[in-house]
Amino acid sequence: MLLARQVLNSKNIMAGNTKRVRTTNDLELKDRLVAINRVTKVTKGGRTFSFSAIVVVGNENGIVGWGLGKANEVTTAIAKGVEAAKKNLVKVPIVNGTIPHQQAFQYGGARVFMKPASHGTGLVAGGAMRAVLESAGVIDVLAKSKGSSNPHNLVKATIEALCEMRDAHTVAQHRGVTLDKVFNG
Repeated sequence: MLLARQVLNSKNIMAGNTKRVRTTNDLELKDRLVAINRVTKVTKGGRTFSFSAIVVVGNENGIVGWGLGKANEVTTAIAKGVEAAKKNLVKVPIVNGTIPHQQAFQYGGARVFMKPASHGTGLVAGGAMRAVLESAGVIDVLAKSKGSSNPHNLVKATIEALCEMRDAHTVAQHRGVTLDKVFNG
């Protein structure tokens, strides 16, 4: 029963039922290229090369999204990835430049663990996680990726972990109590 509920929750998250953000022109989004993959298709006429690019965009103030673009040229693949990422934006809670609480999440074979850090620690994360956290605007965090280092799954796991986080205001509103009651019991 518990496993079925977790699967249902992960499907709801990937379906985008929570924390979606509409793309508007007033959002100042910066894009970061996470990975480029060259794909070769062999035909009777020879080899055909195409490229896939995974891109993360964000306003560095709590809004982040990812996209995958595929094309025969690198620049076109990146542009398609940016457009896909702009359609896939989510709002994540950031408290004083860090995350509200520690969080672990698994997507496919990639497992991520994030922990809030005190001011001045910096962004201690590697690879695809760093790109997502920088785009989201997280300044101080301790993060570790375990398992698969596939950038596609790492990006998805990091964004889903950020989406599952709740700040104190959200918890108080959900429980129907005051903010003081959340902290002091």
